Amino acid sequence: MKRRVLLVASKTGYQVSEFRGAAERLDVDLVLATDRCHVLDDPWGDHAIALRFEAPLEEIEALEARGPFDGILAVGDGPALVAARCAERLGLRFHSSGAVNAANDKRRTRERFRGAGLNVPDFRIANRGDDSEGQWFPCVLKPLRSSASRGVIRANSPAEFAAALARIHKITGDDTALVEDFIPGREFALEGIVTEGKLHTLAIFDKPDPLDGPFFEETIYLAPSREPAPIQGAIREATQQAVTALGLDFGSVHAEMRVNDGGVWMLEAAARPIGGLCSRVLRFGSGMGLEMTLEEVLLRHALGEDVVEAKLAPGAHGVMMIPIPSAGIYSGVEGLEPARETADIEAIEITAKEGHRLEPLPEGASYLGFLFARAPDAESVERAMRRAHACLRFNIVPALSVIK
Repeated sequence: MKRRVLLVASKTGYQVSEFRGAAERLDVDLVLATDRCHVLDDPWGDHAIALRFEAPLEEIEALEARGPFDGILAVGDGPALVAARCAERLGLRFHSSGAVNAANDKRRTRERFRGAGLNVPDFRIANRGDDSEGQWFPCVLKPLRSSASRGVIRANSPAEFAAALARIHKITGDDTALVEDFIPGREFALEGIVTEGKLHTLAIFDKPDPLDGPFFEETIYLAPSREPAPIQGAIREATQQAVTALGLDFGSVHAEMRVNDGGVWMLEAAARPIGGLCSRVLRFGSGMGLEMTLEEVLLRHALGEDVVEAKLAPGAHGVMMIPIPSAGIYSGVEGLEPARETADIEAIEITAKEGHRLEPLPEGASYLGFLFARAPDAESVERAMRRAHACLRFNIVPALSVIK
């Protein structure tokens, strides 16, 4: 009998197809549960279970009917909390719902990090209409629950503080936001898996582009990190402390941090894998001469297999999340052929759909697409992605120009 894994994902998740392909290669039965419409009858033809993410246990009988399951996974912050609740009900190994809830809430995350002795900037909660009296500048304002830097805004003055607070309310509808001192330094990311609370690092990513605001749009991820061993060791140690502080116990973790002369400053430790199509950049050796994708590693881990031998494949790996330069209606891209022919470019995936409205940060939460490169060294990878990106010309029609 095939092993069966439940995958909880938003209906718009890019990674679902990646997990489906990985499951086929591993001969695993993958059952999808999403927050799609309950009225439509399987419009995507994937036999997914429709869950109301705000009350997933109301459909627990539908989940149990498709089981039993040997493991559970999630794509995204919201789905991770749903997966945690379902795992507790179904008796599956996963991070606890309390730990995931803390990881999804920036205030709780900061409080737990501070309690664990991690480097934490001064922070407070601001309500809509609050002034900035006593506030140290520069500071960063962010929604309590968001991802992909949506709604994260730097303020350098009282006027910018007020404008940022109002803008966050308009974006999220929430009356509160987290305010914290701006942390200078270089930014990194760590991809890992946790087993019984112990972190196993799969990759540390460098982010070569400065992320100093006023918005914090991530673009290039490079692995393996070019930082010296002591800094990489400090990043791993701080991430383990963060995992312990949050109580994350079993499953994926994607951590973000800054490093400066004061050490490692954890920004987040999310109970999910890296988002979008970025996982495609990662390839792992299995110890048997075979390469595995991140999704294969995560499926094996969810099934209880030992994946500590999963080591990043040789060479340098890079992904560029192609930023949205302006708001408007997307009408196509030029220059794809020369971009794809750029040396060391492995693939370019344009995920934006013609006719769809685009929003850059801080309102937006998506990218135009993903650009992948692979080469013997990180410098060649970074150079290839910048050259390929320079070939692309995206046609975005201002929305006001469309309405005549």
